[in-house]
Amino acid sequence: MRKINWGVLGTAGIAKGQTIPGMKLAKNCTLHAIAGRDLKKVLTYQEAFGFRKAYDSYDQLLEDPEVEAVYIPLPNTLHYEWAKKALQHGKHVLCEKPLVPTAREAEELFRTADENGVFLMEAFAYLHSPWVAAIKEELDSQTIGKVLYIESQFLTSDYNLSNIRMRRETLGGSVYDLGCYTATMIAWMLGSQPDDVQACSTFSPEGVDALTSAVFTYRDGTKAMMNCGMVLRTDADLRIDQLRIEGTEGSIRSTGEFNGCGDMTYTIIKNGTRTVKTVSVPQNYSLEVEQLGRCITDGEKPLVSREFTIGTLRTIGKILEQIGYSANPSH
Repeated sequence: MRKINWGVLGTAGIAKGQTIPGMKLAKNCTLHAIAGRDLKKVLTYQEAFGFRKAYDSYDQLLEDPEVEAVYIPLPNTLHYEWAKKALQHGKHVLCEKPLVPTAREAEELFRTADENGVFLMEAFAYLHSPWVAAIKEELDSQTIGKVLYIESQFLTSDYNLSNIRMRRETLGGSVYDLGCYTATMIAWMLGSQPDDVQACSTFSPEGVDALTSAVFTYRDGTKAMMNCGMVLRTDADLRIDQLRIEGTEGSIRSTGEFNGCGDMTYTIIKNGTRTVKTVSVPQNYSLEVEQLGRCITDGEKPLVSREFTIGTLRTIGKILEQIGYSANPSH
C-alpha cells in the first residue's frame, strides 16, 4: 500500500484533537510536514505527532515538492485563499467544513482542482462513518417505507467571546459551525437538496446567529427540519445530537454524536417493535484521510463529492439569506 505524504496547514484545535490523530491511524498516510505562523507551536506539534518537517510559513509547506496532499483546518475565512493556493501548487486538498462561505466560491475551487489535476474534498469526517452508512442503507432498502420527515439537531454550549465562532467577521454563528452538519445529514439521507427553505434565527449581542431552525420541503412531499445552536450552558461542554426519521412503515431514531466512534446504535421502530442495531465505528477522521488517499492512488471518487458540497452550500446560502446573515466573500 502506497502512503501519501501529507502536509497540515495550521495548528487548529481540530487538527490537534481529531484529524492529526486520525492521520496517524490512517494506513496510507505519512505525516510529512506541518506549518503554522507560530514556530514554537509548530515544533511542539512536530514533536508530539512525529512530522518529518516543520515550517513557519504556509507558503513554504506548499513549495515542498514531497508534499502530495494538504489538510486545511484554518479559520473559515482563510479556506478559499489557502485551498486555492494549495491546488495551484498541484496538491490534493482536504479542507475543513464549511469548505467556503458560498456555492460560487466552491465552484471556483473545484475548477481550480480540475485545472491542476488534483482532488478537492470537504472534510465532513462523520459522513465516512459506517454508522451513517448503515442508517442510509436502511432508508435505501425502504426498511421504514417512504421517508416522510427527517429531523436533525446539533446544539452545543455557547462559547467565550474570544472564540472565532462568536464573531461575524470570522464567519461565526451556529449555521456555519453546526448547521453545516445538520444540513448535510439531511441531504445525505435523502440524496437530494430541498426545493423550498424557510428559516428563522435568534442572534447574539455580537450579531451572530445563536439558534437557527430551518424547514425543508421537497418536490415529492417529504419534509425535513434542522435545528442548530450555541445556546446550552456556558460553564459546561454540552451538546445535543439527534436524528429522527419517520417513514410510511416505521421510524428510525438516534442520539449518536456526529463524529462519534466505538459502538454506536440506532433504533428502528416498526409494527410496535423496537430493534436496536449496533455499528462498530473507527475514528472518523482516519476514514476520510484514507478515502482521499485511495482517490489519489486507486482511482476512487471522493465520497464527499463536488455536487454534494456545492448543493449543500446552496441550501445553506438560502438559510443565511432567510435569516439576513448572507456571507460577504472578500474577493
